Amino acid sequence: QVQLVESGGGLVQAGGSLRLTCAASGRTFSYYYMGWLRQAPGKEREFVATITRSGGRTYYADSVKGRFTISRDNAKNTVYLQMNSLKPEDTAVYYCAARSGGDYYYTGPQYDYWGQGTPVTVPS
Repeated sequence: QVQLVESGGGLVQAGGSLRLTCAASGRTFSYYYMGWLRQAPGKEREFVATITRSGGRTYYADSVKGRFTISRDNAKNTVYLQMNSLKPEDTAVYYCAARSGGDYYYTGPQYDYWGQGTPVTVPS
């Protein structure tokens, strides 16, 4: 079992920045690929970013590429999502998730463990 707890969401003006943090506990964190996904009101959950076990490779949705950065610190059992140049369309609940395998560029929703989500609101 892996427990994931997100934090860092909130209200930010367009053009601003936020850093989301996901703290993991339980089984060996470095065994898992980690991802961030989001769900806007009335929409399906969508892929945002993913990172390999070592942190050596990352992959992003086109909508956030160049603005968001995913990173991890295996010594701290933590994964981050730095979000810059935020837009109203980034408004969503952001979820941290862990998966035990797959390709580094996997963008689907099949993850083994999920956090409870943290809301991000960017007013228009």
